[in-house]
Amino acid sequence: MKNTDLIKLPFSKNNPILVQVLGICSCLAVTAQLKPAVVMALSVTVVVVLANVIISLLRNTIPPRIRIIVQLVVVSTLVVLVDQVLKAYMYDVSKQLSVFVGLIITNCIVMGRLEAFAMVQKPWASFLDGLGNGLGYSVILIVLGFVRELFGSGTLWGYPVLEKLGLYNIGYENNGLMIMPPMALILVGIIIWIHRSRNKELCE
Repeated sequence: MKNTDLIKLPFSKNNPILVQVLGICSCLAVTAQLKPAVVMALSVTVVVVLANVIISLLRNTIPPRIRIIVQLVVVSTLVVLVDQVLKAYMYDVSKQLSVFVGLIITNCIVMGRLEAFAMVQKPWASFLDGLGNGLGYSVILIVLGFVRELFGSGTLWGYPVLEKLGLYNIGYENNGLMIMPPMALILVGIIIWIHRSRNKELCE
């Protein structure tokens, strides 16, 4: 596989959420607002990139019987570091994300890339694979966060967009359903439907 494919495919024909249906829990839980969605997206991307590289560097020294344990130790260490950075510099967002930062440890995207790719590929390819899958995951979270916050709260990153546009003056009301978890699942379903209608080979 070409290096460019490692970046491009997770955006479309091998997207971790739309095609592999992984990482759905965080889609439902942290996308009611754009800011926590972006922070979660960046956190997962950093963890999957660094974990991929570390496991790739260690792949020839890891006994097969304990490879999952080693992978979990690496991911857990990275997640703890990310969590501490968020608490130190973005405490309000860290509180919003709550336990979901810690749950990156068991995120199927992270563990899946380690087992399927980093354990058998060189560090540079593993870096690109982690980056591609992290960004592919991030795009979906950011789209959901944008749509749900805009139409559910009338804001973006906390800024009152719809109020500034004067839409409330002509009778517009926020859609409370948008900030509820079921709407995130509905939106993901719609995005998957659109994606697969444009990539019919995925349905075969």
